[in-house]
Amino acid sequence: MLHSPRLTSLALTIALVLGAPLARAAEPVKPTPVPATTVSAPAKAPLPLDELRTFAEVMDRIKAAYVEPVDDKTLLENAIKGMLSNLDPHSAYLGPEDFQELQESTSGEFGGLGIEVGMEDGFVKVVSPIDDTPASRAGIEAGDLIVKINGQPTRGQTMTEAVDKMRGKIGEKITLTLVRDGGTPFDVTLARAVIQVKSVKSQLLEDGYGYIRITQFQVKTGEEVGKALAKLRKDNGKKLRGLVLDLRNNPGGVLQSAVEVADHFLTKGLIVYTKGRIANSELRFSADPADASEGVPMVVLINGGSASASEIVAGALQDQKRGVLMGTDSFGKGSVQTVLPLNNDRALKLTTALYYTPNGRSIQAQGIVPDIEVRQAKLTAEVDNDNFKEADLQGHLGNGNGGADRPSSSAKRKERPQDNDFQLSQALSLLKGLSITHSK
Repeated sequence: MLHSPRLTSLALTIALVLGAPLARAAEPVKPTPVPATTVSAPAKAPLPLDELRTFAEVMDRIKAAYVEPVDDKTLLENAIKGMLSNLDPHSAYLGPEDFQELQESTSGEFGGLGIEVGMEDGFVKVVSPIDDTPASRAGIEAGDLIVKINGQPTRGQTMTEAVDKMRGKIGEKITLTLVRDGGTPFDVTLARAVIQVKSVKSQLLEDGYGYIRITQFQVKTGEEVGKALAKLRKDNGKKLRGLVLDLRNNPGGVLQSAVEVADHFLTKGLIVYTKGRIANSELRFSADPADASEGVPMVVLINGGSASASEIVAGALQDQKRGVLMGTDSFGKGSVQTVLPLNNDRALKLTTALYYTPNGRSIQAQGIVPDIEVRQAKLTAEVDNDNFKEADLQGHLGNGNGGADRPSSSAKRKERPQDNDFQLSQALSLLKGLSITHSK
C-alpha cells in the first residue's frame, strides 16, 4: 500500500529524470494551466524593479542593434529557457515538441508503425518488427531496407529524421518503399497506430534462476514487472531459486513506477520519501505486505548509468537488506522534478524536492555504492581440449551406485546472456552460492 497524499488537486506529475536536454521521464499530463497557488512561495518578495528595467533595456537593445531582426516571442522564449537552465541541470522549459516527446517517453506509447530500425550503408534497415503492430501485420521483415518514406529517399537522412517521419498522427497512412534481399523495390502502405514499447524484459537464465531487466521507468513499468515475475515462475514450473534485477544504464523515470517496482520485492517498511519547500513535495511511500517475488534471493545490478528512479529502487532494496547490490557506483541523481503544464502545449520541468532512501540517505551527487563491486569485463570462452572422459573409454566400469554414465558431449550449447556479460555471470554465481548455503 502506498501511503502518500494524492496529487489530484494539482495539474502536475512528479518524475525522476536524468538531466538530458529532453527529460526522459515524467508521467504524461494534459497541457492544462497550473493554478498559481500550486508553486507560489510562502511570502512574495517585492519585484526587483532595477533588474526588470535592465531586462527591458537589454531586450530593446537586441531588437534595435542585432545584425538580424528578432521578434519579441523568440526573445521572451529564450529568456525563459535561460531562466530555467541556470537553476540546475534538470530544470528546463519544454516547448510543444519537447513536451510531447516527454509524454511519449514516459507513457511508452506513441503513434507509429511498430518497427525497430538501424542504419546500414546509408539506408534505414529494419532490425525487427514489433509483434501485433501495423508493420508486423503488413509482412515487413527483419533485414528489409527502407529506401523511401512517402516517396522521399531515406539515403542521406539520419535515423532520427527517418523515425520522425514514420511517427505521427494515429490513423494516418504512410507508404514505405522497401528492398528485400537485394530484390526489386516494392511499396507497403500502412496506417499509424498506437505503439506500446515495453520497458521490462525477462527470461530464465538457467533452471531456477530468473532475470528481469528494466530499461526505464514508464507509467506501466510496475505492472510489467508483476507480469514478468508471474511468467518466470510459470516458465520455471515452481518457485525460483534466485533472481537478477538489472538496472544498469537505466536513466530513471516516473517516481510512482519506481515505488511500485520496489513494492513487488518488499513486504513492509519505507521505500522512499521526498523533501522540498512546498507542502505537496513532502511525500512518503511504504511497502504493501503482498510479496510478488516470493522472497527469493536477489542480486541487483547497477552501474554509472543507473540514475534517479533506478537509484530509488536500488537504495530501498539495499537499506531493507532485500537484495545484494552488485556492479559499480550509480549516477547520483537524488532530485525530484515536477512537470508543470503551461498554456500552448508547453511545460516547465522544475526541480522541487530531494528524495531519501529508507535509512535517510540522500544520494545526490554521491550515488549508491554497491555491496559488491564488480566492474564489467570481456569474457572469452576457452576451448575445452580435455573433453575425453572415463565414460568414453571402451569397457569402462559402471557406476557402483547405479548412476548413469556421463560421457563427453560434442553438442554446442545455446548461447545465454550470462555467457557474454561478466557482471551478470557474477550475479548468477552469487545467487547459486546463496541457494546452496540457504538450502542447508
